[in-house]
Amino acid sequence: MAEELTSRSHTYLRPSTFWSIRQSFPKSLALLIFSISLGLPLLLWIALSYTRAVPPLFLPTPTAVIQAGITMFVENNLWYDILVSCTRVLGGFAVAGLIGVPMGIAMGTFSSMENLFAPVVGLVRYMPVTAFVPLIVIWAGLGEASKITIITLGVVLYNAIMVADAVKFIPNDMINVAYTLGGNRRDILQRVILPATFPSVLDTLRVNISGAWNFLVIAELVAAQNGLGVRIIQAQRFLQTEKVLFCIAVIGVIGLVLDYGLKWISQKLTPWADQARH
Repeated sequence: MAEELTSRSHTYLRPSTFWSIRQSFPKSLALLIFSISLGLPLLLWIALSYTRAVPPLFLPTPTAVIQAGITMFVENNLWYDILVSCTRVLGGFAVAGLIGVPMGIAMGTFSSMENLFAPVVGLVRYMPVTAFVPLIVIWAGLGEASKITIITLGVVLYNAIMVADAVKFIPNDMINVAYTLGGNRRDILQRVILPATFPSVLDTLRVNISGAWNFLVIAELVAAQNGLGVRIIQAQRFLQTEKVLFCIAVIGVIGLVLDYGLKWISQKLTPWADQARH
């Protein structure tokens, strides 16, 4: 056994660029992998659609999807639908952040708040949001308030849970040192917990904004006249698969822009956490 440990202590890992763990990665190789990850599905789509291995009703060609998108922009004022959907998503997500982040900080900081909110959060987060739609319509009506409420309910509890977990990962030694230096509970919260969890809060918001977009179609089922979800539902009703795919692609592009935008903001506001984050 001792000989085995001795032999292992003199064994060195072979250097590896591709399989390096939390080390610098060449930008050229990263760009190549990124291109492959996007290029292979696109090539597969082109091959299956243009050869008609899959009928156009199920998989239209990229050309048909682009033409459908141009038609929707020119004839159906798709720009307005994009604006309406973005407003609903950002409105619901903002409300979810204003409620979920303070709730998560309270749950992670105070045992009393965890015992107060944890049973409700643990119970409600397993209930499908669609089950609440009739009640939301009764409570909030058919206007924008009901749509924003649906998006809020879909995200708020996940914000709270993830932020609470981030607070719990703060080492107790940091809190004990602050107490030793004469800090009170307010000082611990303002000068230790909030700064330590701020990078995780930004990451939580960046991750969960995708959930807000996932609930968009459900929200726009409630008497909506405009929006990307409405366009998807209408195109699905008339079997216009190319329009469905284009609207889905638009949502994906918007989500990607928001994700990279929030990531950039996070790196600018919390540069000290960049190494730990990546």
